[in-house]
Amino acid sequence: MTTAAKKEIVLDVKNLKTYFYTQEGELKAVDGLSYYIEKGESIGVVGESACGKSVSALSILRLIPYPPGIIVGGEILFQGQDLLKTTEEEMRHIRGNSISMVFQEPTTSLNPVLTVSRQISESLELHRDLDKIEALQETIRLLKLVGIPDAERRATDYPFQFSGGMQQRIMIAMGLACSPALLIADEPTTSLDVTVQAQLLEIIDDMRRRLGTSVIIITHNLGIVARYVDRVNVMYAGRMVETAPTEELYSNPLHPYTIGLLASVPRLDIAKKKSLRIIKGLPPNLAHLPSGCSFHPRCDYAMPICREKYPPMEKVGENHYRTCFADINKLKKPQ
Repeated sequence: MTTAAKKEIVLDVKNLKTYFYTQEGELKAVDGLSYYIEKGESIGVVGESACGKSVSALSILRLIPYPPGIIVGGEILFQGQDLLKTTEEEMRHIRGNSISMVFQEPTTSLNPVLTVSRQISESLELHRDLDKIEALQETIRLLKLVGIPDAERRATDYPFQFSGGMQQRIMIAMGLACSPALLIADEPTTSLDVTVQAQLLEIIDDMRRRLGTSVIIITHNLGIVARYVDRVNVMYAGRMVETAPTEELYSNPLHPYTIGLLASVPRLDIAKKKSLRIIKGLPPNLAHLPSGCSFHPRCDYAMPICREKYPPMEKVGENHYRTCFADINKLKKPQ
């Protein structure tokens, strides 16, 4: 996919490959992933578990655990700088400052022996040069922003004194602390009820609009994607199989996997007696991928060529790309 003639590109990932070396062999968690995100844009990354969504995000911050994981190839250009060629000291300055990440599991991401105020104020003191009093005041403001009640008192509490949902709010406050150029939210609404989900996603979206922050939302929730992102990247078995503007993807999916994902979501405008469609089979073992297209064992449109070759990324519409040999006109779209 070309990135020419676009607005300012904050992140440009090119042919990223992140592999894990296990007893089973070489596990291709991310295999040739390419995408970009413009300033102020929000993109969604969707797909089944173990398709490479979180690993691709961790690769951006160079947080892949080694061993067994290693980034074996590609480029990650952030504001023109290749993050794979920066020093660890430079990456420490970028993490939490220019690029922030809201991790999927707040319980394991928060330090249990440090107060909430210390964990948030640390980055404020380090990256924004605030003194301890200023950092505490800003911490309290951030906690109020994400809806922590009695923030002045609770700032001195420890993570175990908060519920899982409150811990996730704290993680989002940490992510917003330094007004990053890029915010990566990995399942940011885990453990939250739907009302609080909407509140926090509105906070993230408001920051994006006001500050021009670029946002990557990794999620299984296709409802979140429909409302809060401009463009969707669909991943399967470590690769991107389709990408398009959100409205275009939902109204005109052109990859059998995307069609299957959308058809499996319950909808209020469809009769209750109508059964949901399912995607047959299971995701492949990334250490033993099938030949050709990784999705062909589960695909209703598979042809002999699908078992022999991996389809190239092709343009099928305005900013709409897919990797598939199937005839567009024969695909059965979800109604």
